[in-house]
Amino acid sequence: MAGSWDKSYDLGSQSDDSYQFERLHIEPMYDAFICPLTKQIMRDPVSLENGQTFEREAIEKWFKECKESGRKLVCPLTLKELRSPELNPSIALRNTIEEWNARNEAAQLDMARRSLSPGSGENDIMQALKFIQHLCQKSRSNKHVIRNAELIPMIVDMLKSSSRRVRCKALETLLIVVEEDSDNKEIMAEGDTVRTIVKFLSHEQSKEREEAVSLLYELSKSETLCEKIGSINGAILILVGMTSSKSEHLLTVEKADKTLENLAMCENNVRQMAENGKLQPLLTLLLEGSPETKLSMASYLGELVLNNDVKVFVARTVGSSLVNIMRSGNIQSREAALKALNQISSFEASARVLIDAGILPPLVNDLFTVGMNQLPVRLKEISATILANVVSSGYDFDSIPVGPVHQTLVSEETVHNLLYLISNTGPAIECKLLQVLVGLTSSPSTVLSVVAAIKSSGAIISLVQFIEAPQKDLRVASIKLLHNLSPHMGQELADALRGTAGQLGTLTKIISENIGITEEQAEAVGLLADLPERDMGLTRQMLDEGAFPSVYSRLVTIRQGRSSRFVTPYQEGLVRVLSRITFVLAEEPDAIALCRELNLALQFIELLQANGLDNIQMVSAMALENLSQESKNLTKIPELPKPGFCVSIFPCFSEPPVTIGLCRVHRGTCSLKETFCLLEGQAVEKLVALLEHTNEKVVEASLAALSTLLDDGVDIEKGVTVLFEAEGIRPILDVLQEKRTESLRRRAVWVVERLLRTDDIAYEVSGNPNVNTALVDAFQHGDYRTRQVAERALKHIDKIPNFSGVFPG
Repeated sequence: MAGSWDKSYDLGSQSDDSYQFERLHIEPMYDAFICPLTKQIMRDPVSLENGQTFEREAIEKWFKECKESGRKLVCPLTLKELRSPELNPSIALRNTIEEWNARNEAAQLDMARRSLSPGSGENDIMQALKFIQHLCQKSRSNKHVIRNAELIPMIVDMLKSSSRRVRCKALETLLIVVEEDSDNKEIMAEGDTVRTIVKFLSHEQSKEREEAVSLLYELSKSETLCEKIGSINGAILILVGMTSSKSEHLLTVEKADKTLENLAMCENNVRQMAENGKLQPLLTLLLEGSPETKLSMASYLGELVLNNDVKVFVARTVGSSLVNIMRSGNIQSREAALKALNQISSFEASARVLIDAGILPPLVNDLFTVGMNQLPVRLKEISATILANVVSSGYDFDSIPVGPVHQTLVSEETVHNLLYLISNTGPAIECKLLQVLVGLTSSPSTVLSVVAAIKSSGAIISLVQFIEAPQKDLRVASIKLLHNLSPHMGQELADALRGTAGQLGTLTKIISENIGITEEQAEAVGLLADLPERDMGLTRQMLDEGAFPSVYSRLVTIRQGRSSRFVTPYQEGLVRVLSRITFVLAEEPDAIALCRELNLALQFIELLQANGLDNIQMVSAMALENLSQESKNLTKIPELPKPGFCVSIFPCFSEPPVTIGLCRVHRGTCSLKETFCLLEGQAVEKLVALLEHTNEKVVEASLAALSTLLDDGVDIEKGVTVLFEAEGIRPILDVLQEKRTESLRRRAVWVVERLLRTDDIAYEVSGNPNVNTALVDAFQHGDYRTRQVAERALKHIDKIPNFSGVFPG
């Protein structure tokens, strides 16, 4: 017998491996074995009447061709006519050939075994693997021959070869060996064979990946190997990745996908697929599996962390089924469904899908049901969490019935039930139900219904008490709810906070904490900022509790450059809270003292330049208006010396006394810090600059602050001069002409009338047709007060004669 494949036959010179191996014999081959027609060794030899022997299939084909062509039936060798097409099996010859084949194949198999041993050359290994492939493809029964010869472990060892060609051929050979052979597959399940194959999935060479995927696909047809493949760390993750890869060969992607389909026979594999982003097998089992399987899959779905796109897909696929389980399942099933729905509902789009699937009625029923059929507290907490998630989706909840008589989430009865639960359950459920009300009060379409229900229930006092809750989540939820309510229930909230329970102090403490800027701080300061600014009792209490210095300190810190995603609402809230002290200056001497101590006028002037923060600029201008209105009361008017005796008799000898350093507008001693005079700190120039702002509310607040320089009780002529020097006349006239809002026009008409009391300005304006038209329009279409003021302005520029007053005095 030859020692190597090369000495026996040059297998690399032929393209047909099967033909090569048919020609490769260890024992001599006899001519009688060869079919004269096919020139190959016969498998089913038959004899004609003249004794000639052929391969059955070949001679039958010859006879058929003779018949179809109309020729006589002749022997292909002798060409002599045959009397009968009868074929006689050559049993003895067939047995001899089979015995000869068996001896040769045994010898070749032994050569293959030796070629797959350590130290063999690459070419010998390649030919051995090809021979094994040929043998298995020749007859399925030969696969047990390979198994009995214990060649499968030797082929597996070739997967560790340093030759890429050998590794690829070994993978290809193993596929042929195990194809449709469960016994050979069982052998592959032994040891680390599957782990070795899986490693090829992440190999750089695409050919090896393709062969490995094909082999795993075949192995995955066995349930035992499904479990084995799934147990290999990373196997399913890599396969899932391959199915979504755009760089893989299309056939490889298809095989990876089919492999995963087979692996889904095992629930553990399904869980792994879901964990790695392939959820469809899990969802299919949840929809179509046995009750036990459905429960298992729903439970696992509740444990998964899903991205938002996947949540929408899951909601659309199994949302209705999960909702049905909520309605009618046992406690164990309902718990699994609730946990899954809790995961899915935490994204707005998926929550909307669940609403369409009918989640609200059973959810509300679970929360409100008491007695024998009520859910355990732990499940009510999940139900409350889901409801909070769903409500935050922004759906139109006032049109979805949730009760037997068409109650909605914002019906008075429903809100009262929620308020009752909030006051009579544990902190975890209370927190989630408060979040439900936060969601409902965040929508313009539902907030008023909730406000009405809260007012009718008288629950505002109990809601305010949660401000002092030790649990942060509960405290934050309550503050967010109260903040949402404050524009609609500001006075009720102010009354509640003025009590002695300490909630106001708690809010101040939260706002003042130097821990960065949190959502809780932004909501707390927003709540205080929304309360009625002219509520004297509340402001007095804030003064007594030292709230304003704390707020001022935080505002200074923020302006020094601390950043956070909550910094803008927090800073706006601080400015608004600080500005409320300026609304009580006339009644509260302590407020004036504090404004002086903190130099608030300077702070608000600096805030006028908070570009991009319209609300801060507007509130700062409003605060400066309030401060400036007090300037005329705070300025110190010097006492003039009494005239002497001669002067009293001969006034012509006297000269008016001259006092140096007095404020032109307020006629006394002024300063920014002590009397809040706008002539200091470039306040006028900065306010004038804001008259060109795009936000009309900022413009109106700035104009209101400037109008204090023209108010009764000050030197209006000097005030006009100050505005002229600050180049403010033209912007004021422009505001009048733009007619942005009615309130802004009303303010502009008032200021322009004061300006026109100065003859030079009146003369200049009288020749400006645009200003004239704006004043005439205000005179014709403004409200009663605006028409009166516009009439006076038109008289200043001689557009209306003084004797033709329209409005009687």
